[in-house]
Amino acid sequence: MSKPYDSYASNTSGDTADADSRWLGAVMHVAFFLLLGGALARFLLRHPGEPRTPWIIALSLTLAVLHLLGPVLSGPGPSGPGTPAARRRLVRLGLVVVVWMVLVVLAPSFSWCAVPLFYTGLRTLPARAALVLVTVLTVFVVAAQFRLAGGFDPNLLLAPPAVAAIAAAVFLHTERQAARQRALIDDLIRTRRELAASERREGTLAERQRLSMEIHDSLAQGLSSQRMLLQAAERVWESDQDKARAHVRGAASVAEHNLAEARRFVHDLAPADLARGGGLAAALRA
Repeated sequence: MSKPYDSYASNTSGDTADADSRWLGAVMHVAFFLLLGGALARFLLRHPGEPRTPWIIALSLTLAVLHLLGPVLSGPGPSGPGTPAARRRLVRLGLVVVVWMVLVVLAPSFSWCAVPLFYTGLRTLPARAALVLVTVLTVFVVAAQFRLAGGFDPNLLLAPPAVAAIAAAVFLHTERQAARQRALIDDLIRTRRELAASERREGTLAERQRLSMEIHDSLAQGLSSQRMLLQAAERVWESDQDKARAHVRGAASVAEHNLAEARRFVHDLAPADLARGGGLAAALRA
């Protein structure tokens, strides 16, 4: 009973985690494209006829394609550290960040596309490396906002780091909670397996004890009957030998019956191959 449940629990937890991850990824993709489209529309509306416009459009399309084709570029296969899929994801993240930085230098309004990039970096890199990337992106956002504002504004200095800190804290907290949940599920599965194994051992021991009691009772009864018959035969041995012989034959019959009972118990306990006369080696292989 435990193995199907364990498999079901493991698969269910894995499917739930994958569904949540896909849902969050879809939300971040939509947010990224909305921010990218809004920044491009703002630039085109406020800077018509700019010489930078072809570069801005080309870089925006490149960034959109890189972000959209992220799963394709990552490719199938194991996703652990050092695997080809992990290296492809790192290359893709690097390309996205570089293209975004060039866009921010040319048009600071693209700086707010950094928020979905926070998520991509936190999801792709180890925690420390991801926090370094978030810090670099935040510095770029602050610098871009100051360029866009044309002067000093305390809100522009404080708001981007606050947004970055909230995004990083929420994501890391969610990841830790998911890791704890997976650990709890694994511990529950392991505990159920140990409990099932313990119950099987207890059942085996109880069955052995029951059979040993049956064998003991059967043999004890037979031996007691034999003793009584032999004692009766001894008492009448001199006076009535025919009766004494009858008592001895009765004791022999009881012994034969007990032997048959013992053989039946052994036959019932033996493996099927051994019971059919297949030999000890065949029974052990089975």
